[in-house]
Amino acid sequence: MNKAELIDAIAAETKLTKVDSKKALDAFVKVTSGALKKGQRVALVGFGSFAVVKRSARTGRNPQTGVEIKIAAKKVVKFSPGAELKTKVQ
Repeated sequence: MNKAELIDAIAAETKLTKVDSKKALDAFVKVTSGALKKGQRVALVGFGSFAVVKRSARTGRNPQTGVEIKIAAKKVVKFSPGAELKTKVQ
């Protein structure tokens, strides 16, 4: 499902217009991104949580040449599904 399809689904489920659904989705993405940038965790009970985790530096390998390369440490966003979401997907 892409962004346009998600907006259509939100509009159908909530009886909002597509414009209002797009505003709501954009606001969610903006607020969530801002919170994660500050190092905060965003938890939606029943759905899951988003958190920033540190990935340590490591040694990797270039798959084309086989040469070892150093991969720098970085922060990545991790999503952990909630129990309710896990049971609905199965």
